[in-house]
Amino acid sequence: MYNMKIITTTEARKRIRDIIDRVKYSGEVFGIGRRNSIDAVVIQFPGAYSKHVNDITNINAYSKSFDFLKHEPELYSHADLKVKND
Repeated sequence: MYNMKIITTTEARKRIRDIIDRVKYSGEVFGIGRRNSIDAVVIQFPGAYSKHVNDITNINAYSKSFDFLKHEPELYSHADLKVKND
């Protein structure tokens, strides 16, 4: 697992090809910004993409955004689910 690397916009402009390759092939994550604040994050684009939901949902569902949950205990069981009656 990689930690997000924080770089300046100037550095990003100079190294954009390298940054994109590292994100694409190694799954690294880069925060890009100015004056000690992150203005954008560069992550891998999801391998699968659904036209039926918005971009953020696609990124969260198909990227590695929630991989950390694989190691978390299950809080709910199927018995906790309720059927919605219309």
